Amino acid sequence: MLFNITYTSLNFLFFVLVTMLVYFLFPAKKYKWTVLLAASLFFYAVAGYRFAYFILFTTLSTYLIALWIDRISKNSKTLLKSKKSEWDKNQKKAYKNRIKIQKRLVMTLALVLNFGILAFLKYFNFFAGSLNDILGSFGMDFSAPTLNLFLPLGISFYTFQSMGYIVDVYREKTPPQKNPAKLLLFVSFFPQIVQGPISIYDQLAHQLFEPHDFDFTRMKHGMELILWGFCKKIIIADRAAIAIQAVTADYGAYNGTTLTFIVLLYALQLYADFSGGIDISRGVAQIFGIDMIDNFKRPYFSKSINEYWRRWHISLGAWLKNYLFYPIAMSNVFLNASKKMKNTRFGKTAAGTHISKVLPTSVASLIVFLVVGIWHGADWKYVAFGIWNGGIIMLSILLQPVFDSIVAKLHIRRESFGYGVFQILRTFVVVLVGYVFDVAPSFADGMNTITGFFTNQNFALFGEECDKLGLLEKDYIVLAIGAAILFFVGVIQERYPHTTIREMLDDNPFALRFILIYLGMVAVAVFGIYGSGYNAADFVYMQF
Repeated sequence: MLFNITYTSLNFLFFVLVTMLVYFLFPAKKYKWTVLLAASLFFYAVAGYRFAYFILFTTLSTYLIALWIDRISKNSKTLLKSKKSEWDKNQKKAYKNRIKIQKRLVMTLALVLNFGILAFLKYFNFFAGSLNDILGSFGMDFSAPTLNLFLPLGISFYTFQSMGYIVDVYREKTPPQKNPAKLLLFVSFFPQIVQGPISIYDQLAHQLFEPHDFDFTRMKHGMELILWGFCKKIIIADRAAIAIQAVTADYGAYNGTTLTFIVLLYALQLYADFSGGIDISRGVAQIFGIDMIDNFKRPYFSKSINEYWRRWHISLGAWLKNYLFYPIAMSNVFLNASKKMKNTRFGKTAAGTHISKVLPTSVASLIVFLVVGIWHGADWKYVAFGIWNGGIIMLSILLQPVFDSIVAKLHIRRESFGYGVFQILRTFVVVLVGYVFDVAPSFADGMNTITGFFTNQNFALFGEECDKLGLLEKDYIVLAIGAAILFFVGVIQERYPHTTIREMLDDNPFALRFILIYLGMVAVAVFGIYGSGYNAADFVYMQF
């Protein structure tokens, strides 16, 4: 890295300020997007210049293959039009099927090329190590090589985003971008390159290319969102990370009570870190008149694990739903299996009717979350994380009639406040079990931790072990206050979901708004965690 230009640095704020001035003062309105492109290329060159050829390859291959798919579509439509009177219905259908297969093969080429690069860089050593372990267990003297690989900045995010665009062109939902520089801007837009959100082309691209005039309200709201992101990241997440890293560095030295506390602390750190980073990204984009999709909607208020994943990392969930879940669930393999089950003796029972109906969606959910787990990291603990979440969702779909029957027999009012709180707490516990595999150094450590929740609780040692985590009493107080503020803000947003805190502040006197913003800036300056080791590389989702 040439110099520090990470999201939480003063250099980054200066960089945004300079880009903003150039963008709004740029004389050629039609070409304002080139300012954003230049800024994005500069940011990537500074933050990840050694591996820039990967993002350039993804952009170029995406650009050429999208045009290729479009040319096949246009040529086929022209030919069909010319043969309208000559071909009968069957000939037209056969030709359309051939074209569909041809387009699918071309699209597959893009997917294999780009996901292949991601998979090789991210998972080669994992699979090589796993193969060595398996062969070693059978006494076979073979050792697959491990390579000194690296992950280019933002590769997971820009690969998913680019391949979503390719699929949309294949589906003829989106026309191909004819200007390669504009496509490069869509792929590399600097506010989202570090950790998303994963944007859809139709939602983001036109905003990037349209000229935007300076708007004081948008700039103010953007800066307020950036400040809120800084508070969450620098004050809460980076402070909590100190204790979490102390435990993971010597994981076996702590009892179940301390590990339970660390998993709870991780839930706070992960949310503050990821949502704080997204707030910074969205705030910067908003200054330029660009609205990126919201990636979080108070996930810890969810009443089911399915709802949690609709509220957490929304852009990834939407991508997987559109480009993986539906193709799997609606595939002929699963639809035919569902029909066959429905026609069996079991399929004609009440349970069989329900299972045959939901079988495609339940199995597709398990597959999708297995992918989610693998996407999070090249380790068996992440596979377990995916299976845990996908398995819970699969079982909840399959056993829904059983749960409905229990609720009815217990005469529970679903709309009651108490039952709602129970659902939220139940979901949070399920989420925490999944987080164990994030925190633990390995799958085995994760399983031991879950066992330790029930067999290794020692409250007498808890206070003594907390003193070894690198945090002082005042740090725990700051974390407690930070968690309380996040909860309070979340309650307000849940109560008024169709507005934002920033819009609510606009309805209050200037003095109150000034005091709150001033306190936020002072809090970052006084309570923020600074120094070497605390930079954008520490954003949790940057490693994914």
